[in-house]
Amino acid sequence: MLALRPCHCMLRRPLVLSGRGSAASACWITRFTRRWEAGTLARGELAAYAEQYRHIEAALPEVLSRVASNLPDGPARAAVNANMSDELGRPAPHLELFDTFAAATGARCGAPPAPATRSLAALQLSSAASDPVRGLGVLAAYETQAAAVAATKAAGLRRHYGIDGPGVAFWDVHADLEADHADWTASALAATAASPAQVTSAAADGARAWWQFLDERQTAA
Repeated sequence: MLALRPCHCMLRRPLVLSGRGSAASACWITRFTRRWEAGTLARGELAAYAEQYRHIEAALPEVLSRVASNLPDGPARAAVNANMSDELGRPAPHLELFDTFAAATGARCGAPPAPATRSLAALQLSSAASDPVRGLGVLAAYETQAAAVAATKAAGLRRHYGIDGPGVAFWDVHADLEADHADWTASALAATAASPAQVTSAAADGARAWWQFLDERQTAA
């Protein structure tokens, strides 16, 4: 059993996940991530990553919309809508920022999703539609780690791949905003009075799906 460091999730309790890749996945410590930071990914690997990640980024507004629509008017829905407002336009639509990054890597437009990409997107969408607590818990597995990871990715792109300016803006923006998004997700969960067990179960599923997504990118190298 591995314990994560405390995160921004429900009641600020640490998530405790079990099994291969669970705690490590929620911290996004994978070989692929380390190679990005060290500059040992081939340019084609960055492009393939961007092709797959775009499917997740493109689905995020719908994920947030589904969560919000299943919440009553009040602080929880307001927190999710604030997150969605950022996604759609602060400082620009995040999918547009991501597409600029993808173009800088040489990613193809319209690449089909790989199996782990499909599974991750499907988990986020189905969880958001079925139960707002589960949808928020799955998102928490990403958002509680995303700011730090985005900062290291931006640094790696600048240092090792010569990508800067608009090409790295997506990661710079997320390094700045994701701490707020994690806090908003925590606030939304607190407003629902969800149990820590519910949140931990959903976050564990989200963490495993992210691990499989990143592991698939490493395996495809």
